[in-house]
Amino acid sequence: MEERLQGRNDVSYEVRKRNPQGLPVSYTVYYRVLSICGVEQEELLNEPGIQNFPKFAREFVLVIDIPAGFPAVDAMPVYSFLTTGPDHEDIPHPWHPNIRYYGAFAGRVCLNLPDTYTDIVQTVGRIAEYLRYERFHAKNEPPFPEDLKVARWVMEQGEPNGWIYFDQEERRVD
Repeated sequence: MEERLQGRNDVSYEVRKRNPQGLPVSYTVYYRVLSICGVEQEELLNEPGIQNFPKFAREFVLVIDIPAGFPAVDAMPVYSFLTTGPDHEDIPHPWHPNIRYYGAFAGRVCLNLPDTYTDIVQTVGRIAEYLRYERFHAKNEPPFPEDLKVARWVMEQGEPNGWIYFDQEERRVD
């Protein structure tokens, strides 16, 4: 992972845990990317006639847990953004149709492509593209968004108002 992420100023990582053989089985990945982390009036989400402007954050923290049977389709890594800090305070997590924002699985990343089962570094890069809204699936059709409430906001407000097409190159955090 170190070699393939070398030179990237938007992504860094650390090993959280190793197995008895010394191989990493859990990572913390830090994204330094300006991205949407919610909306201004979340309590009025998707209410008719309400302009619900996006809120932005510049840092997001992802945890990758790798199961013992990896790399097998039935033992794929779990990718989840942290939503609470060490003192149980809310921390910004991505507002994206393919990342769960609400509920018990908040922070979970939906990855429906075969290579995401085996290529962790490529997946880390793909998630950076999610954060920049270079990739997203908001339509309520296969492969289906992970968070339908966020997907609806993206389709009804984010896309029509151009809010998800912010200029990441101009705003990129080094």
